Amino acid sequence: MKKRLALSSILIIILLLSTVFLLNYSNPEDTEPVYVGVTYCGDSVEDGKLLIDKIKEYTNLFVLQSGTLQRDFESIEELGDYAVSAGLYFLPYFGYYSEATFSVWLETVKQKWGTYFLGVYYCDEPGGKMLDGYVEFENETSGDTIMKTMYGDVVVEKTDDSVIHYELSGVIHLYLPKPIQTSNNTSNGTQSEVYATFYPDGTIEVDESNTTLANIQIASLPDYATYDKLLSLRPLNDTTQTANQFIARNKDNIEYLSNATTAFTSDYALYWFDYLSGYDVILTHIGWNHTINQHIALTRGAATLQNKDWGIVITWKYKQAPYLDSGQEIFNQMTTAYECGAKYFVIFNYYGTNNEPYGTMENEHFEAVESFWNDVVKNPDVVHDSIIADSVLVLPKNYGWGMRWQQDKIWGIFKPDDKSQQIWNLMETVLQIHDLKTDIIYDDANFPLAPQYQNIYYWNQTQDTSILGD
Repeated sequence: MKKRLALSSILIIILLLSTVFLLNYSNPEDTEPVYVGVTYCGDSVEDGKLLIDKIKEYTNLFVLQSGTLQRDFESIEELGDYAVSAGLYFLPYFGYYSEATFSVWLETVKQKWGTYFLGVYYCDEPGGKMLDGYVEFENETSGDTIMKTMYGDVVVEKTDDSVIHYELSGVIHLYLPKPIQTSNNTSNGTQSEVYATFYPDGTIEVDESNTTLANIQIASLPDYATYDKLLSLRPLNDTTQTANQFIARNKDNIEYLSNATTAFTSDYALYWFDYLSGYDVILTHIGWNHTINQHIALTRGAATLQNKDWGIVITWKYKQAPYLDSGQEIFNQMTTAYECGAKYFVIFNYYGTNNEPYGTMENEHFEAVESFWNDVVKNPDVVHDSIIADSVLVLPKNYGWGMRWQQDKIWGIFKPDDKSQQIWNLMETVLQIHDLKTDIIYDDANFPLAPQYQNIYYWNQTQDTSILGD
């Protein structure tokens, strides 16, 4: 009996020692469930090293987001070596790459840095640019170039150099560079280019600022030059076609990266479609007075159903100094995202022209990151992913509405419609009731709802209408 007790005691001691050993000597990836760091947006390797020295005691991630250094593999490696030697994970940004040379470099650093190389942060804000910027597509069948503008217009430049310009308002402009004869072919062959404007009511105006166009007859225009026929030729003509084009374009851009490493990007809208394009990690923007619970709901919901990772990047709140929100508010935002399950936490630290030694981050911001690291990440009393979404709002399939305000555009090229107002009202109500326990996702048969969702709200109906007071 005594021998058995002694043997049991020895086994317990061995188990305890083994546990202590594992806790103290495990690999970093086993003990660090989340990644906390800042971006470096400067153009000097030495300043990058200075920032690494500043943050290395209370972060584990260094994000190189330099527009200048992304073109210099040697400088990227030097900063990567320095960050990894300081015990930090490394994530470099690239706005473009040539696969022929990039692939060689990528395989080299993957071998060199191992798990400390997190992947590639490629191309910023694909969803946001679709809503607010210029995005170019190509019709692979016809060879036409399609430009989505920041104003919500769609401009098609055809291979014969003619241009069809579809305004967000519904007006259509046609430019024909090839000459057509004027005066019903009675002007001795006088020819000129043509600008014509087509209105939804059927009215057509031909630009007669050039005197050679004074006698142009509407009948001289091509057969397809009517409002209805031009409208039927419009690309990106509905939300489904636009979603497919957006996904295909981005998938083509990052196909190599998503196969070779972990593909990161940051964005402030359309996260669901970023993931569908092939990105593995989305860092949602927190700042610019965005509603944090709405953006967490959209990002976490997309990541949950598509089995991806997500995080946050704290961006500017102001367009002038101090740029970033207060240190306390940043600490609160990071803590909220931590409890909601975010895996990555990054502060956007821009380097301007004022020779700031550590970019736009001030002491209170560094102190906020340090407090988050020590009081949250390293604190066993604060549980990561403790706020679980038990409610979900389901949006229409492919409905790429910006959702930042009630009159926000859909895919950047359609005006808000009746669905928009209905979704807005329902979203506000659901977030008010369930707050951070809400996810927002899109109706897609490829991604069935997670079993954790106890309350399911469809954009046009609810599972339990009584909770909404209907």
